[in-house]
Amino acid sequence: MDLAYLPSPPTGVLHLGPVPLRAYAFCIILGVFVAVWLGNRRWVARGGDRGVIADITIWAVPFGLVGGRLYHVLTSPDAYFGNHGEPIRALYVWEGGLGIWGAIALGGVGAWIGCRRRRIPLPAFADAIAPGIAVAQAIGRWGNWFNQELYGRPTTLPWGLEIDRAHRPFGMLDIATYHPTFLYESLWDIGVAALVLWAARRFTLGHGRAFALYAAAYTAGRFWTEYLRIDEAHTFFGLRLNDWTSVVVFLGAIAYLVVSARRLPGIEDVSRPQSQGGTEKDDRPRNTMPTSDVDASTGTPARANTD
Repeated sequence: MDLAYLPSPPTGVLHLGPVPLRAYAFCIILGVFVAVWLGNRRWVARGGDRGVIADITIWAVPFGLVGGRLYHVLTSPDAYFGNHGEPIRALYVWEGGLGIWGAIALGGVGAWIGCRRRRIPLPAFADAIAPGIAVAQAIGRWGNWFNQELYGRPTTLPWGLEIDRAHRPFGMLDIATYHPTFLYESLWDIGVAALVLWAARRFTLGHGRAFALYAAAYTAGRFWTEYLRIDEAHTFFGLRLNDWTSVVVFLGAIAYLVVSARRLPGIEDVSRPQSQGGTEKDDRPRNTMPTSDVDASTGTPARANTD
């Protein structure tokens, strides 16, 4: 009998009476809360209003969940629409299966809507939330541990992950331990969050560059963890689809970092909504408003007559 150095949970569901509590869903929800909390702290530290990040997240999260599920279903259609597939299971998000690429892409659309409503620049929001997204991914990956899914190749390393026979790949039923790719990516994501927090403070990253750094660092790690995985996936020229996506996103993020640093140096002023003069290219501190726009008796901005 193989000795498991990292056991898998016997179940991913706890029942409180008739109510099932699914660990995968709990990890996703916990990750969202942590991302909003950290994003709010960063936003307020930059001079923004409290509650803005949470308001925009209300738009971003539902869009992101739909996008993540769509990406997973479209890239793994046989599991739902193949000969033995069940189309209704495409709606069973709690069973796992959220593609980060679709979640970020469609979640960005939701964030854009929220930013438009609050009249703040989307790149500034993305910079504030970037390290929080990495932490949320680190937490969310533990949902894969509870579901015993998305593990890597067989291994005899001391940190090998035991997978129950029912969850092992066909043809490997006698192999008990595999690379815990969920753990590798979780630890990598925490490192990405730390890198973004440090670099944003050290180099004053603005105009979406903190988010671009997150994207580049995350995809670098995702490339090698994806390469270790053995679950079914579409491959092109010997690489899995997610590997190719990582390469494209990495190159795009690096290009954005270089071009943005040249065209938009500095950091945005998020202390005023765009309709009051704060734009993505406005790097002036809040107290540098022209004298004519300031009430001389109080030292506060004069109210514009919008009637």
